[in-house]
Amino acid sequence: MQRRLGTTGPEVSAIGLGCMGMSDMYGPADRGESIATIHVALDAGITLLDTGDFYGMGHNEMVVRRAVAGRRDQAFIAVKFGAMRDPSGAFIGYDARPIAVKNFLAYTLKRLGTDYIDLYQPARVDPAVPIEDTVGAIADLVKAGHVRHLGLSEASAETVKRAHAVQPVAALQIEYALTSRGIEAAILPALRDLGVSVTAYGVLSRGLLSGRIRNAATLTEGDIRRHYPRFAQDNLAANLRLVAALEAVARDLGATPAQLAFAWVLSRGDDIVPLVGARRRDQLTEALAALDLKLTHDDLRRIEAAVPADAVAGGRYAPAAMAQLDSERPAG
Repeated sequence: MQRRLGTTGPEVSAIGLGCMGMSDMYGPADRGESIATIHVALDAGITLLDTGDFYGMGHNEMVVRRAVAGRRDQAFIAVKFGAMRDPSGAFIGYDARPIAVKNFLAYTLKRLGTDYIDLYQPARVDPAVPIEDTVGAIADLVKAGHVRHLGLSEASAETVKRAHAVQPVAALQIEYALTSRGIEAAILPALRDLGVSVTAYGVLSRGLLSGRIRNAATLTEGDIRRHYPRFAQDNLAANLRLVAALEAVARDLGATPAQLAFAWVLSRGDDIVPLVGARRRDQLTEALAALDLKLTHDDLRRIEAAVPADAVAGGRYAPAAMAQLDSERPAG
């Protein structure tokens, strides 16, 4: 099953594999299991692999390189860039100047062992650099053959319009889930007017909707979710009640809550490609079963009643991080 990125853009698998957790953010990951998971994805026809040059400070790209060795033609590799980190791993800002764009890509190509990137996208909009300048640099890389398609991440409707006027935008990567529906008001309609698709991350609200998190003790040392508002003690207790309601619907439908979460996003339009942030083969296999779920209008109504829009407690990031998102800035 495939979906198209952009009105006239490339076709990719209907679900993509987000590789971040194989290197970073959620505690230790097993390299061999990570590579095996990517192999299972490719074998299942999952072509879209999403990575970032700052995931594990280059480690993630090298994992992907190892996994796609001899199979590069089967993979559509999406890379985010621009986030800067210090030796401790702390995030210290963004750099999307044209000269930085080309520098980041040079290192990415080397780490991935490829001469082109399928989808190249700034991880965040750099407030110090006009989006036209950043996108203009990527347009140069497209002309040179080093990049196939332009993407954006966490950009507002206005920013996407400005970027699209310089170089066609194939897709916007942004959080979209039962628990994160902010794009529905303005961003998603604008994307559809432009013919820009969505690659949706956070479909499980960082594992919240998986049903595997029962309390804060579930989160291991080094797990970034310890710092996210939705996993703070009081918020988590409230949110787990939503998960319990979703689990009840899932049992009736012979599915898991994770599968319903992915099936719901898939139901929102053929221009939306959800990303599975799987670190293990069993997680990926569970999510892929959502492709076979045939949800009726009544099923979708029950899912949305279990997890109503705006019912989740806590923001998707801490306030300081939310303030850095161009997608969260008021229009105008």
